[in-house]
Amino acid sequence: MPTDPEAPTGAAPSATPDPDAPARGYAAVFRVPEFPAVFAAHLMSVLGVVVAEISLTVLVYRATGSPLMSALTFALGFLPYAFGGTLLAGLADRHPARRLLVACDLLCAACAAAMVWPGTPVAGILVLRCAMAFVAPLFQGARSASLADVLGSGEAFVLGRSLLRMVAQSAQLIGFGLGGLLLTVLAPRAAIALTAAGFLASALLLRLGTRARPARAATARHSALGGLRVVLGDRRLRVLTLLCWLPPAFTVVPEALLTPYADGLGAGTVTLGVLMCALPVGTVAGELWAGSVLSARTRARITAPLAAVCLLPFLVYALRPGPVAVAAALVLAGLAHAHALGIDRMYVDTVPDELRGRAMTLLSTGVMTLQGVGMALAGAAAELFPVHAVVAGSALLGTLVVLLLLAGLRATEPPGGRAEE
Repeated sequence: MPTDPEAPTGAAPSATPDPDAPARGYAAVFRVPEFPAVFAAHLMSVLGVVVAEISLTVLVYRATGSPLMSALTFALGFLPYAFGGTLLAGLADRHPARRLLVACDLLCAACAAAMVWPGTPVAGILVLRCAMAFVAPLFQGARSASLADVLGSGEAFVLGRSLLRMVAQSAQLIGFGLGGLLLTVLAPRAAIALTAAGFLASALLLRLGTRARPARAATARHSALGGLRVVLGDRRLRVLTLLCWLPPAFTVVPEALLTPYADGLGAGTVTLGVLMCALPVGTVAGELWAGSVLSARTRARITAPLAAVCLLPFLVYALRPGPVAVAAALVLAGLAHAHALGIDRMYVDTVPDELRGRAMTLLSTGVMTLQGVGMALAGAAAELFPVHAVVAGSALLGTLVVLLLLAGLRATEPPGGRAEE
């Protein structure tokens, strides 16, 4: 699904619409010739990752009998993100996107296949899991950067990125259930074999369904760390990056503490499962509404207000609410995530083309890393304070942070008005 900005030959025409025109909706994105292959490849790889996560935790637990080793297997999906994203970010602009994405898929397929081999020890499985996670931010950054080449950098890019984000959210709901069902009829190693097949299918779809485009910057002027300095050195780009990084770090707090909070309410596992679904359901619904119903100008106008209130529903925790109120708060917070479409448009309009791959790689790296940090800090705080106080306090602090960032963003608007308009 990847491509390059420096590809005048065959590059998709700009999809930037009249800001006053009604949104064309997601169906129009699928009419872009390359996007169906990009979408299908993303679906295959995401489902494969989710199935692998649950299968690996079961496999390692059965082999070791250790809850710690089982949990470590899951955590290793996040820990290498910061290192991989920082060290590999420069490759996203230095090599042709399609070649890079296919190579990442093939590497992950090989790692999954090696996990299936009966002689692979637990230590080997953990190393292979790290390798898959290490290249994940490079893959995601290159895919996001190349999406603008496939769809143009306007309205179609915003909707296409939204679709891929919704696939990832939905996969958390469908994938874990699918993984659980698979493990009732398959051994964990056999389920992981399906993950390898998913990565191979993704590689094939990208290789045959997308066009080859040249590298964005054949000789990168900046290292990965230098690229990070350039990205964060521009004031507007720095604020937009922080608006992508920080709100999710606060949003994960109630999710991370759902189990102890539900236990404190005396809620059962069914209730806990429903609560865990509430935030992703709200997120998908909010993006569908914004992308299908609203015009580009309307989305631009509601970006700041929605971002400002996205954490406020969690203040209800201060009242020690029951499951129904908690579910409602999670859904409302998810709906407010529709502001991400507006942020996406501003980000792609602001980042220089020659830095797009590195910027997108660092963006996804920061989101994943800070969510992990948010979960860890939430757990540590809950050791000292009541869970409901931790969630309400994080919502208040997060709202103040977002308001400061929005004020900084407004100060960086170009003289003629908002860049996205």
